[in-house]
Amino acid sequence: MNRKQYIRGLSAACLLAVPLTLSGCNWFGSESAAVDPPPSEVEAQMLQISGDSTLDSGVMGRVTEEDTGNGASKDKKASTAKADGPRTTVYLEDEHGLLAPISLALPKGDKSATLKNSLTALVSQGPLAASLPGGFQGVLPAGTAVKDVTVDAATGLAVVEFNDSFGSYEAKDERKLLEAVTWTLTGQDDIKGVQLWVDGKKLTEMPLKGTPLDRPLSRTMGINLPKHSTNVMNSSAVTVYFSAESPDGTQYYVPVTRFVDPAQEPLKAALNELITGPESDNGLQMVMTEGTKLDSVDAGQNGVVTVSLSDDMFADAKDVPAEMLESVVLTVAQNAEDSLVQIVMNGKTAVTGTDHVDYGKPVSAPEYVNDLPL
Repeated sequence: MNRKQYIRGLSAACLLAVPLTLSGCNWFGSESAAVDPPPSEVEAQMLQISGDSTLDSGVMGRVTEEDTGNGASKDKKASTAKADGPRTTVYLEDEHGLLAPISLALPKGDKSATLKNSLTALVSQGPLAASLPGGFQGVLPAGTAVKDVTVDAATGLAVVEFNDSFGSYEAKDERKLLEAVTWTLTGQDDIKGVQLWVDGKKLTEMPLKGTPLDRPLSRTMGINLPKHSTNVMNSSAVTVYFSAESPDGTQYYVPVTRFVDPAQEPLKAALNELITGPESDNGLQMVMTEGTKLDSVDAGQNGVVTVSLSDDMFADAKDVPAEMLESVVLTVAQNAEDSLVQIVMNGKTAVTGTDHVDYGKPVSAPEYVNDLPL
């Protein structure tokens, strides 16, 4: 059994052995594959936070060595599009009901066409359904058409107009639909918020459950929220990336919103949540071992965050599972404005992953997080 298999085998044991940060939370579902939507009060509070906070595009992996001059590794996962059109990231539902960022090559077109196509990829049984990797599907209802997407260059607000089929979704999917649209569009450099229209009329609330849309939606609304109630207004939200596996055995990453004590430093809190691991058996896998400890987090200077870990399973800091190290990079980048990340393990500054990357040097999050085979 190799080290990566060992870590995955630890998942169930770790869930029992590591105490939950928030008491009583079984946020991500029961033994069934479906993930229940979060309670309405959590939705409302997170949308309130979204409206009150500074809009954040959350784009990852744009920095290279030439841009920074400080030795940052170039994007490790970015690949040249094999189709004629541009490559972009869309948020699709996996077989466990979670939204995951998936890299797609879209039909050729200008910027406006690319934005429309990125949302068209979210349409269930839509014209781009054949371009999605196995095990993933769009969450917009079948028959939905993206009539227009316009972006205000000054404010970064994207106005999206759908046809009336947009309202034919199931009520339980309302929150997930908003997350998929918002996180897909705000993955673009120039988009910071999203506003929805249907057939020429601005939506002030969602058609079925009445989720308020009086303010632009942004990534501060979270993604893959807990299904059990928690006091969101007295917590801080952080985004953590766990690992999962597609039906064909390909590993991919899933962002999850966690609520933490606002007194905690956000980066440290996010990394501790990553070490704690997923709360339930919903397809997410443990990326750390039971022995992983966070020693320190240093924001430093020049946009580089140094994360110091200790884990006696990797005493020499060599052949560390790439999914473990990439989860750290993705989590830090999401919670620290796309900072570069360097990892120290067991006091060693050369940390080699199974992907042959030295994470002891500053690296950026990949531009295309999950570039899966079709």
